[in-house]
Amino acid sequence: MDVEVTIRVDGTDRRLTVDTRTTLLDALRERLGNTSPKKGCDHGQCGACTILLDGRRANSCLALAVAHDGAEIVTAAGLAPDGQLHPMQQCFIRHDAFQCGYCTPGQIVSAVAMLREAEAGWPSAVTMDSPDGGADGGPVRLDADEIRERMSGNLCRCAAYANIVPAIEELARR
Repeated sequence: MDVEVTIRVDGTDRRLTVDTRTTLLDALRERLGNTSPKKGCDHGQCGACTILLDGRRANSCLALAVAHDGAEIVTAAGLAPDGQLHPMQQCFIRHDAFQCGYCTPGQIVSAVAMLREAEAGWPSAVTMDSPDGGADGGPVRLDADEIRERMSGNLCRCAAYANIVPAIEELARR
């Protein structure tokens, strides 16, 4: 069965007709030609398909397009309007935080959302294990352990983590 949906992708409203089983990932890539989110595992385990869905990071391979009619979606491409790179994208380049680049868009989108979550005081397993309990609701200090924990849903087959974490740390310190 086909259903008509409207999604706002990287600032542009897009109306399309999709089968009810179509994931956001497939709608973005196959129907809209947005190849920023990648199809890695197609099971929500690698994070290559990470997008911002209504401001929160999500694995687009696990989200059905029909369930997100009217949603606001931002991909890594949408973080760089008019060719002006997002500060996180600049940090990834400066730190050479990629090798093959396949996971990079998902890593960057996830890192941008993670910084927002930490600023909002959202705890993680590392935060909760800290001496102060991390329960004060204030911004979370992002050290390497905290960043690794918060980015654990994004895998890199090339193991560029040694450069990914410092790239995120640079922006987190600003």
